[in-house]
Amino acid sequence: MILDSNIREATLLDFPKLMEIRMAVKENTLSNPALIPEDDYVKFCFTQGKGWVYEVESVIVGFSIVDLLGNNIWALFMDPQFEKKGIGKKLHDTMINWYFKQTKTTVWLGTEPHSRAADFYRKSGWTEVGLNGKDEIKFEMTAENWNRSKSK
Repeated sequence: MILDSNIREATLLDFPKLMEIRMAVKENTLSNPALIPEDDYVKFCFTQGKGWVYEVESVIVGFSIVDLLGNNIWALFMDPQFEKKGIGKKLHDTMINWYFKQTKTTVWLGTEPHSRAADFYRKSGWTEVGLNGKDEIKFEMTAENWNRSKSK
C-alpha cells in the first residue's frame, strides 16, 4: 500500500508536533526539554533559516531545520516509527539543496559519536572534522562535495 506523503515548509502551527517528535527520538535525546523552547524553532525556521516537515497521510513524521546565519544543521529528526524508510534522506536533501542555493558557505553539524545519525551523515557525504563541544562529532559539507554527491 502506498501512503500519501509530502514535504513542505514548516509553519508555526507545526511546532507542537516538531517538539513532540524531538522528544520521542531514541538517540541524541534532550536531558531537559526546556533547553529548546518554541522560540528557538521560530528563530531557526523564519529568522535565521528554514524548516521542512515530512507528512504521511497529513501527519508530520519528521522535520529538518537549517540555520543559514550559523551555517549549521539545527535539526533533522524522525518519529521513531518512521525511521529507516528514506524519509530522513529526503528531508536532508531538500534542506541541503535549499541551503546551497542561498550560500556556498560550508555547512556543519554536530551529532553523537557511534550513532545512526553519525553513520547517516557519513553515508550522505559529510566529512568528519573533529569535535563539537566535548560530546559530539563535528561534520562539514562543502558546496563542492554536495554538488559532486548529487551527480553520482
